[in-house]
Amino acid sequence: MENRKFGYVRVSSKDQNESRQMDAMKSIGIGNRDIFLDKQSGKNFHREQYQLMKRIIRKGDILYIHSLDRFGRSKDDILNEWQELTKEIGADIVVLDMPLLDTTKYKDSIGNFISDLILQVLSWLAEDERDRIRTRQREGIDSALVNGVKFGRPSIEITDEFIQAYDKWQSGEITAVKAMEEADMKKTSFYKMVKTYKSL
Repeated sequence: MENRKFGYVRVSSKDQNESRQMDAMKSIGIGNRDIFLDKQSGKNFHREQYQLMKRIIRKGDILYIHSLDRFGRSKDDILNEWQELTKEIGADIVVLDMPLLDTTKYKDSIGNFISDLILQVLSWLAEDERDRIRTRQREGIDSALVNGVKFGRPSIEITDEFIQAYDKWQSGEITAVKAMEEADMKKTSFYKMVKTYKSL
């Protein structure tokens, strides 16, 4: 049975564009049916398409990844998955933007040692970068809070339309549904505003 080539592509969210990675896979002859795409965070390997690929890949098959950070973000997880695919399943892995991480080329002990060393360093860098991004985000949020920036949904203003609709509803002139229409508010927002207005 002929060995197969698989491509694994990951972007962090549904609105990110995966076309660059997809083009790279197609340029080395991998068809759409053998490319597995996940649109989610790389914090762990509980990803639907990755797990599906892992069930299909066999000894002698080759898995192509565009870059190590597309594979995963956690150093320990990257190393564990790498070991499982290459040592336990017996597949090869090729990282396209890092030619030294190509298990098809380096089969001797020195080659394996070099690949393992580079993998350790790069997976550590991938995790370190994720930690630094998280720290920068946290610092940015803290700084914004200190400067009075509010997060979450904006608070709703009590408008004249709401007050008029509320008064008519309370006096029995109109129903609650009609009051929501007149105030141009959704049900949840309307009742939230009622609660706020009553507490004033």
